[in-house]
Amino acid sequence: MKIISTVGLQPAHRAAISSAVAGAEIVDRRCREPEEVSELVSGGCDVLLTFQVPNDVTDRARGLKWIQLLSAGADHALTGPLKASTIPVTTASGIHATPIAEYTLASMLTYAHRIHLAIRAQTKREWMRSGGFMASVDEIRGQTLGIIGYGSIGRETARLGQAFGMRVLALKRDPAERTDPGWCPPGLGDPAGRIPERFFGPDQREEILRESDYVSVTLPLTEHTRKFIGVRELTAMKPGAYLVNIGRGAVIDEHAMADALGAGRIGGAGLDVFEHEPLPPSSPLWELENVILTPHISGANRGYMDKACELFIENLKRFASNRPLFNVVDLKLGY
Repeated sequence: MKIISTVGLQPAHRAAISSAVAGAEIVDRRCREPEEVSELVSGGCDVLLTFQVPNDVTDRARGLKWIQLLSAGADHALTGPLKASTIPVTTASGIHATPIAEYTLASMLTYAHRIHLAIRAQTKREWMRSGGFMASVDEIRGQTLGIIGYGSIGRETARLGQAFGMRVLALKRDPAERTDPGWCPPGLGDPAGRIPERFFGPDQREEILRESDYVSVTLPLTEHTRKFIGVRELTAMKPGAYLVNIGRGAVIDEHAMADALGAGRIGGAGLDVFEHEPLPPSSPLWELENVILTPHISGANRGYMDKACELFIENLKRFASNRPLFNVVDLKLGY
C-alpha cells in the first residue's frame, strides 16, 4: 500500500502510521499549492492524506482508492471530477471539537465580560471603570445557547455550555436523528444527543434564534446552507444576542450581518470565518466595537497533527480490513 501525505510528517507520526499497516510505503512532503500536490501524486498512490485536492487528482494519482482530508469541511475538495467520482473522501471531523468549542466559549465569555472593550481601552491607556461599563457585564450561566449545526464541534460546544450552566438548544438537518456516527475522542461531545433541551429542523431556524441569547454557527458550506442566516433570520434574533460563526463565512449573509451589528439590532458577533478571506480592509466589520474577529484560526492548536494522525490511523486500519470508514462525505449533501 502506498500512502502519500501532502504535509510533512513528524517521525512519531510516520512510525505510528507504519505500525498500523505492515509494509506500507509512506511518502510525505509539504505542499503549499495544488500544483505541488499534483506533482507529488503523479506516480500514483492508494491513499492520499491532504488539506488540498487538485482538480486533476483522479487523473494524476493512478490507483487512488481513498482521500483522507485534514480539514473538517469538504466544500473546497468537492469540485471537478471528485463530484462524480466513486473514490471515498473522509474528513477530519472530530479533531477540531476541543479547540473550536473552547474558542466559541472564549468568544462568548469575552463578549459577556466585555474583555474585548477592556483590551481596546488598555491599548489607549484608559482606566475604564465607569458604572455604565460595569453594568453592561453579563454572566453566561442561565443564558440560552442555540447551536446551528449539531456535528462534532456543535456537540462539544453544547457540553461546555452545559458545564457553564447554559440552557442548550440545537438545530440539525434531521432533528429526529440524535446520535453522532462520526469519529469522536472518548469523553468529548454529546454522541447520543442528550444535552439539548430541544432540537429544531432547518425550517425552524427563526424559532431557535428567537429563543437564543448566544448562537453558535457550526454549519458546513453546501448548496443548502449558503446564506442560511440572512436578513429574516437576523431580524428574528434578540436585540442583545451574540453570534459566533466558526463554520464557513458564506453560511451567513455577511452584508446583512454587518448592517444588523452596526445598527445595534443584535448585540455582537465573534467571527472566525468570512465570505472572502482574507477579510478585505474595506469591510465594515473591522471597525465595529461589538465584533471580535480572528483570521480563520479557531481550530489551530499545537496538537493538530497528533489528533489528525490518530483519526487517520483508525481509518487506515479500517481501510486495510475493508471496514466502514469514519466521516465519509456524502457527495449529495456535501459533507
